[in-house]
Amino acid sequence: MSLPVVITIDGPSGSGKGTVAGLLASHLQWHLLDSGALYRVLALAADKHAIALDDEDALEHLAVCLDVQFVLDSENNSQRILLESVDVTDSIRNETVGAHASQVAALPAVRTGLLRRQQNFRQAPGLIADGRDMGTVVFTDAPLKVFLTAGAEERARRRYLQLKDKGETVTLTSLLEEIRARDERDTNRSIAPLKPADDAIILDSTTMTIEQVLDRILSEVAVRSLAG
Repeated sequence: MSLPVVITIDGPSGSGKGTVAGLLASHLQWHLLDSGALYRVLALAADKHAIALDDEDALEHLAVCLDVQFVLDSENNSQRILLESVDVTDSIRNETVGAHASQVAALPAVRTGLLRRQQNFRQAPGLIADGRDMGTVVFTDAPLKVFLTAGAEERARRRYLQLKDKGETVTLTSLLEEIRARDERDTNRSIAPLKPADDAIILDSTTMTIEQVLDRILSEVAVRSLAG
């Protein structure tokens, strides 16, 4: 019996992969895995339980036992994330949690602990998996792999506008520094470094709109006859 189809969308922070993955999942009416959210939830849980970000054994145990749920909000067609029954959808999206998530994601035991959980999201009719190693580690057999990137300055600008819209006080300079530091950490970690899969389609979204990126991916879905 064949496994449900998976489309992976990997890339650095701020490349637009989360937005594109959500739109693609909605268009195809498939399941969505925001793998980055799992690491953010884990980082938030570590803080809640006073676990140091370099305590690999404790973090591995927390990863295996992580009480996380992804719940569809049918009113506005969005996904809510619950940690120990508390809605953390918004609180995991701040820059501090993102930086901590990047730190714990660099730990081999943590990635091992979350691997099986991520693979369990593969359900019919299909899955859009968004992250940094979806195509290279978690779903290596995916028939369509996309690596979405953009220049660091453009990614910082996008994040700056998002945070300003939320009323947060940030500077473009500090965001650019954080993005570059995260890129360095993600691309040079010893396990599952951020890089395109050998068979991935590489899309640079620096000068593309979200709609253009989505159309490009949907054209690949059609060519491969991946959706009914």
